[in-house]
Amino acid sequence: MSETSGAGRGTVTPTRVVIALCLLAPFVAMLWVGSYAKVEPTFIGIPFFYWYQMAWVLISTALTMVAYVLWRRDQRARAASRNSSTQDGGASS
Repeated sequence: MSETSGAGRGTVTPTRVVIALCLLAPFVAMLWVGSYAKVEPTFIGIPFFYWYQMAWVLISTALTMVAYVLWRRDQRARAASRNSSTQDGGASS
């Protein structure tokens, strides 16, 4: 195999860090029960414990969408750079 086929496969980039944080945040927020295991403040009569969790359903959806868009953009950029390096490498040989 050529060196370019596996190059950058496990590279940590700022975009990938943001993707990981977007996907990790809902888990941390929901698993840290002590932070939201209380009644006050209530929202339209709903205790904090319940509306906090329901808010995270919407927040998780938004964060997952952001992560997906960033991932697609990262994959397209990697494919474009791979194609340009393949074309440049083939033209100079």
